[in-house]
Amino acid sequence: MKELKEANDLIKAYEKTFRKPLKAVKGKKLYTGVDLGTAYIVLAVVDEDGTPIAGAMQFAEVVKDGLVVDYNGAMQIVKKLKAKIEKSIGAELELAGVAYPPGTDISDCRAIRYVAEACGFRVEYTMDEPTAANNVLHIKNGAVVDIGGGTTGIAVLKDGVVVSVDDEPSGGTHLSLVIAGAKGIPFLEAEKLKKDPSEHKGLMPMVRPVFEKMGTIVKQFIAGHEVDTIYLVGGTCCFEGVEAVMEKQLGITVVKPDNPMLVTPLGIALGSMLEGNKEKSLYDYE
Repeated sequence: MKELKEANDLIKAYEKTFRKPLKAVKGKKLYTGVDLGTAYIVLAVVDEDGTPIAGAMQFAEVVKDGLVVDYNGAMQIVKKLKAKIEKSIGAELELAGVAYPPGTDISDCRAIRYVAEACGFRVEYTMDEPTAANNVLHIKNGAVVDIGGGTTGIAVLKDGVVVSVDDEPSGGTHLSLVIAGAKGIPFLEAEKLKKDPSEHKGLMPMVRPVFEKMGTIVKQFIAGHEVDTIYLVGGTCCFEGVEAVMEKQLGITVVKPDNPMLVTPLGIALGSMLEGNKEKSLYDYE
């Protein structure tokens, strides 16, 4: 769609860096977005101009419902991805940002930040995940719905400012549980099926009620706000047809970028870059 063209172009440029990272330019600061998800840990690197430089990801089960349940495991994966990127771009990564589901307890926000700091990053900025996503989408009015592995985050925007946020425990993990139960297969096998686009049409009748539940959650939250368009992001939104189910449930326009999984990590990096260019750091929890 027209309103997503710039976002899609930026996401596509970031996506390319997974295969072919750019070399760091001497004298230009680099900013890393560290996204600790329920199913994946993703790193995004941009320079001080907002140009995507590199990206890396790895499947991980170290976070549950926005909480770090395996601190050491998370730290080891982030260190590994950080080292991989540093080698490929020829520069050390120092400055970073992290994000958390809306409504996360302060101690859990600290844990997410501490993982990044333990890996050698200086955390410049913390933000909630839907707000991070809007650093890519640049929505003036509407709502960002970030459906991750464990939770669904919602941010309502008016005149480009987030006016209300919420987070509910419903996400991709619930889809996998439904698939596993319906097919009588192990959870990890269900996860694999869920990620295969060729399986989506056949799986949709099983998982439609989960998406409808998410739609109900969103509908209840945006009631009272003037929202005419929903923007979907997060790995679970890669499931083909989710936007049609949500649109029918909500009765308003629902759109999603070409690769919704990469929006939030890239948005975290861009948010850190924007703060870095203001020449100040935010240490929210000290």
